[in-house]
Amino acid sequence: MPTQSPTRVPTERLDVDELVADYDEERPARHLSPRVDRFVGIWCFAVALFVLRQVFAPLEQGSQYYLILFLGVTLPLVFLCYRVRATKKAVSDTPDTTPTEGAATTATAVPAPARKDNPGILDWVLAAVALVVGLYPILPLPLTDLGGGGFTGFLDRQGSLLLLDVVAGTVLLVLVLEATRRTTGVVLPAVCLVFFAYAYYGGYLPIDWTISHIGMDLEQIINGLYNEASGFFGVPLDVAATYIVLFTIYGAVLDRMGAGRFFVEFSFSLFRRSGTAPGRTVATSGFLLGTVSGSGTATAVTLGSFAWPILKRAGYPREAAGGMLAASGIGAILSPPTLGAAAFIIAEYLGVSYISVLGWAIVPTLLYYLGIFLAVEIDARRFGARRVELAIGSPLRLLARSGYHFISLGVIVFFLAIDVPPFRAVVYATGVAALFGLLEAVLSRRPVVSGFDDPDYELETMPLKESVTSYLHRLYDALSGGIRSGLPVIAVCAAAGVITSTIAKTGLGQILSDLLVSAAEAIAPNDATLLVLSALFSAAAILILGLAVPVTASFILSWVIIGPALISLGVGSPEVAMFIFYYAVLSEVSPPTALAAVASAAITGGKVIPTMMQACKYTLPAFLAPMAFVVSDNGSLLLSRGDLVDVVWATLVCAAAVAALAVVTTGWMFGPTGMAERILCVPAALLLLYLVPTSIVAGFVLLAAAVLLHLVRRRKSTSRPAEVSTTDTAGTPVNP
Repeated sequence: MPTQSPTRVPTERLDVDELVADYDEERPARHLSPRVDRFVGIWCFAVALFVLRQVFAPLEQGSQYYLILFLGVTLPLVFLCYRVRATKKAVSDTPDTTPTEGAATTATAVPAPARKDNPGILDWVLAAVALVVGLYPILPLPLTDLGGGGFTGFLDRQGSLLLLDVVAGTVLLVLVLEATRRTTGVVLPAVCLVFFAYAYYGGYLPIDWTISHIGMDLEQIINGLYNEASGFFGVPLDVAATYIVLFTIYGAVLDRMGAGRFFVEFSFSLFRRSGTAPGRTVATSGFLLGTVSGSGTATAVTLGSFAWPILKRAGYPREAAGGMLAASGIGAILSPPTLGAAAFIIAEYLGVSYISVLGWAIVPTLLYYLGIFLAVEIDARRFGARRVELAIGSPLRLLARSGYHFISLGVIVFFLAIDVPPFRAVVYATGVAALFGLLEAVLSRRPVVSGFDDPDYELETMPLKESVTSYLHRLYDALSGGIRSGLPVIAVCAAAGVITSTIAKTGLGQILSDLLVSAAEAIAPNDATLLVLSALFSAAAILILGLAVPVTASFILSWVIIGPALISLGVGSPEVAMFIFYYAVLSEVSPPTALAAVASAAITGGKVIPTMMQACKYTLPAFLAPMAFVVSDNGSLLLSRGDLVDVVWATLVCAAAVAALAVVTTGWMFGPTGMAERILCVPAALLLLYLVPTSIVAGFVLLAAAVLLHLVRRRKSTSRPAEVSTTDTAGTPVNP
């Protein structure tokens, strides 16, 4: 296999933040002018300090007071940072196509500078109104017949709101839905309006309809949303304000301190001596970068800005590279130690520790990355990937120089292991990351850069004062940026209160879950088939829902509607929660939207639909493995809920199933496979994933048959040229 001499690979000048804003479903943000951006930054920085203070000095008035204050100071920011319309790009119509200096292989188009997109008068008015109605319950207003009375008076009126209470709650409802529309699109607000209409008009439905209820008036609905724990200030917002924003701050601090570049360089250094190194590096880097980003699409974009030039030099087609980037990005939020935002909601809903959720994710993570690595190894052989030598130091040298970036991850795991609450563990880890960033600024005094264009040894050393000042600016940007990147999740979690409150008041969740089970019962001949069909229906519903709403909202909706159906069939709550979580996350690579794949295609220049198909190829094991959680009694073993020996054998069986699926999707075993081998591997994988003795035996028999058939075909194909040849290389006749 040909190799290339060591060289420094220039990274294409991609604006990562702009690409994330354009393609991430949770961050289609404005491009603010410096003055407005400075104002928003100061506001976000103040909120970050307030959130950090709450960890160690909680407000005496309690959790609901904190949530009211938190929503009141963050909701206005959405109207300043996000557009009224769904336009995604604020760049000039004519891109600057000047070739990037030193670009590898082909010229790179550099976008023209972004046109500023500041909030208008309406946005400022909405922000001011959001601030007032958000903080209204705690404002020290004098008590009158219309309302007021401060926080204590507001709580005393639970169930009997006054006029100002109803008006403020109604306005807040409208603003929350508008904020959600700006950050995630129209689908989730529309769903919330449907639930609102059901709560209001449900009493007018015919009494013999299953979904009819006693009915609620406007005051009762607003009371549930505004003055009770099941509405705006329920579990979803509590998780966002207590856990999620702290983890986004932690990721921002890691990123600003240079962890992102180190993770990618370290991954490249591990595998640089093989032809499959670029693909392996993408998978490994995606896992590490997930601790910084927390978003599958954002991880894919960040990773692509580093890795695409190298994948291109290695010989990967654009679509295959884009699919690999998307799959690796999604893997980042399926993997410990951070997982996605919905993982915190799982812990809260089930009343378990966050480290328990991390433990449940270990085996599925191993299976997911096994599938990706198998596909990477196979694709490297199919495409004839070339070695790409990079001017990067050895792994040991990189660890000695910048390995401290791993320490903060270890800090999180350590404190979680000794039962320190996650919100404190992540703050300690943030402090460790910031401290090492300060030591880096004082000792090395080199600027933090991204990409491979500027190795550390070529960077000029700054004066100490300038280096420390740069560090303080980066720390400020991290704290401010952490809050700003969490705004869409905050809006989604507040809007989810409309759904959870309606379900709690009307019992709609149980009604819908009963209907789901009844539909499966109508076509299921036995209990086993009923469970399988219910799981299939549920997976399809979650994936469809996830096409239109963010992962967090998709999980919450699915948990309150689909969760009870599966639990009623005898599936454990942890298995159901992780089943829903995985399918909610995988919606980011599910056609026809697949935002992670769309963003990756934008980086590689590949066609969008083929890139989506390639992403599905890499993630197919992740689509099927969660089915094993719920359709088999042994599915709990994949969540490490059982004896170690049982967990190991279940993991090994599922690993064989993942390998069979890799053969199906790539058409390669020890070489190119025929259709017969691929067909045999389909039932083999499904039977293995069922995890009962008879199905396991049958699955291994089919897999062995596929391997044997492939070896026979391969032997015949290698011996056929010798049989048909009648002359040697000199043209002399020989006996066949």
